Amino acid sequence: MDPDAVAKAFVEHYYRTFDTNRAALATLYQEGSMLTFEGDKILGAANIAAKLNSLPFQQCEHKIVTVDCQPSGPQGGMLVFVSGSIRTGPEDHPIKFSQDRFGTDLLVSCPLGSSRLVR
Repeated sequence: MDPDAVAKAFVEHYYRTFDTNRAALATLYQEGSMLTFEGDKILGAANIAAKLNSLPFQQCEHKIVTVDCQPSGPQGGMLVFVSGSIRTGPEDHPIKFSQDRFGTDLLVSCPLGSSRLVR
């Protein structure tokens, strides 16, 4: 399977879910998952979901500009770097963002047919 296609499909799924049903992001994490957000380390699927749902905007729209990935580690891990912009309201100017993730099991539940979790 092409790592670039896996990363692209995961990123599309993740940010579409973030934009339309943020609470469902909890299903993409495991109890050992960690999110570092503005210096805070958040551990576990429920805590990560709570943090993402507590963000001070109700709606948003991500525009992905780049998705770069590389295989990492002997267990099929993957490092994915994403950059783009997020708009949190119709009148708001887009805010640039970047995010990276490492996973041994990136979720790709739509185009590529696999169904695994982010670690």
